[in-house]
Formats: sequence, C-alpha cells, structure tokens
Amino acid sequence: MKYINVAIFVYFRPIVSSVTVDEPKQRQFRKSQRVFKAVEQGTERGAAMRLIILEDASVVADWAARFVLQRVSEFAPGPGRYFVLGLPTGGTPLGMYRRLIDFYKEGRLSFKYVKTFNMDEYVGLPRDHPESYHYYMWNEFFKHIDIEPANAHVLDGNAPDLVAECRRFERLIEEAGGIHLFVGGIGPDGHIAFNEPGSSLVSRTRVKTLAYDTLEANKRFFGNDISKVPRQALTVGVGTVMDAREVMILITGAHKALALAKAVEEGVNHMWTVSAFQQHAQALFVCDEDATLELRVKTVKYFKALSDEHQKMISGVSVAEQRVLH
Repeated sequence: MKYINVAIFVYFRPIVSSVTVDEPKQRQFRKSQRVFKAVEQGTERGAAMRLIILEDASVVADWAARFVLQRVSEFAPGPGRYFVLGLPTGGTPLGMYRRLIDFYKEGRLSFKYVKTFNMDEYVGLPRDHPESYHYYMWNEFFKHIDIEPANAHVLDGNAPDLVAECRRFERLIEEAGGIHLFVGGIGPDGHIAFNEPGSSLVSRTRVKTLAYDTLEANKRFFGNDISKVPRQALTVGVGTVMDAREVMILITGAHKALALAKAVEEGVNHMWTVSAFQQHAQALFVCDEDATLELRVKTVKYFKALSDEHQKMISGVSVAEQRVLH
C-alpha cells in the first residue's frame, strides 16, 4: 500500500472588528512600534553590546558628555520636537554633568528642547533635603543649564499616592514619545537605579523597599546613621530603561569590576540586574581601566581593538552640533 503525504494549508481571513481598543492596549501598541523602530535603528548602526574602555573616570565623564552632545545635536530638537533623556544620580555621573554644563556655557549645547526623566527618588525626604535627588539634580545640573523646569521630571517621593505617582511617571514617558537615550550607573552588586539583585528584569516604575545592604551602603550619606536612611524609594524599572532607544551605562572603579564582568561575560541573570542590557539593541558600557580588572584578558583586548571605532562615535560632534544651535 502506498501512502501519499498531503500538506493542507488553511488560510484564516482576519476579522476586522469595530470594537474600540482601550487606552492601555493603545499604549502597548505604541510602545511596540517604538521598540521595532529602535531595533531597526540598531540594525542600521550595527546593533551590538559595546564596551568602551577608557583610561580613567575623568575620560569616561568627558566621553559620555560628548556622546550626549552628539546624540542631542544629531536629533536637532526644536519647538514640538523634544529630545528625551534619562538621567541618573550618584557620584559616577557628576563629571559628565560638569562637562555638559561646560558645553552649555560654551554655546555648544542647549537643553531648551530637551525633556529629562530621572531614575529614582527616596520616599519621604523633602525636596530640599541635601540627599534627595531633586536637590542633587538641581544643584549639580539643572540650575546651571537652560532646561525648562516643566521638562525636568523627577519622581515625587512625597506624593500622597505613591503607586499613582509611579503610573503617572510611566505615562509621562509614554506621552513624551519614549526615551531616546537613558544614561545610568551601577552599584558594586550590579544594581541600576534601585533595582537591586533579584529585581524583575521586566519591571516598571514602582515603590521599592530597600534591602539592608543598600541601607548600609547609603548610610555614609546620612552621617553614618542607618536609622536616617529612607526604607523605601521610587524607581524606574529595568523594563522602563530597556524601553529606551539607546542606553549608556557608566562604570568606574575597581569596586565595580565584578559587576562589569557579570554584565559582559556571563549570561543574563536577575541577581545581576545590569546583565539585562546584553539584550538591548543599542546598549553601551563606558568604563575605566580599573573597572576591567575582573574581565578576561581576551575580552579587554577585543574591545580595546575597537577603540578607533568608539572614538568615531563622538567624532562628529563639531559637525552635528551646528544643527541644534540655530
């Protein structure tokens, strides 16, 4: 008996419904469109995780500031067309902020048509408290540039409804069209913002109860009195940062070397939050020599061999910036 293999193809005609899509689904669709566009842009630029190894923290700060200048200038923001920038706090980005202030004072960069979204804020600290991130951003950056106060977004840790505040923040990012470039730093345990080890890698902006290790690490900012460190914070989620079209993470110092090695040389692991960015279409880690101490020699050699290409990423600044200053 002979058997005849028959392939049957069934065509299902899509049914067009007139049912109105609810707003959350519309937002999800728009987000998907942005992700597809980011992947497309990543393909055009040669999507890959990039590790940029520089001499020391001061060179990292200068390179990062020039990269921000390059991206803003290329975008050429103007009325009704804002560049959207995600920003961190802490010691690592201070040098970058100072260089960006220099660029503004030199007339090379304007923040008039830039919107910013900060990563996190403590719960319960007054805005004028020296350790609040509102205070940090105002004193270290915002008061020195021409950004419109309404365009500088920092989570409100004193909001009467903290969950609603987190939802509002996500909605503002969505309404701004998503974040073009999110700049971040990490801790020695690989956390980004207040996404500590064990955080969901698809998390959104939320209220976070801080781990004891975080309280212990941060008590130095509160007179070494752990009882004064806020127990909770508002933080963007890993998924929030991953939604950005491009992510730049600054890593300096030998104390962060293990986290960098986990992020670059091992697999994605929710116990090392920063490792999630291996899966981002346009992620770059900018580090100093000290931060590479735990990397394999061949890893360091590979990325250092690309240093000329990495310099090209900021070499067009003087040309591109002309478009943003008119």
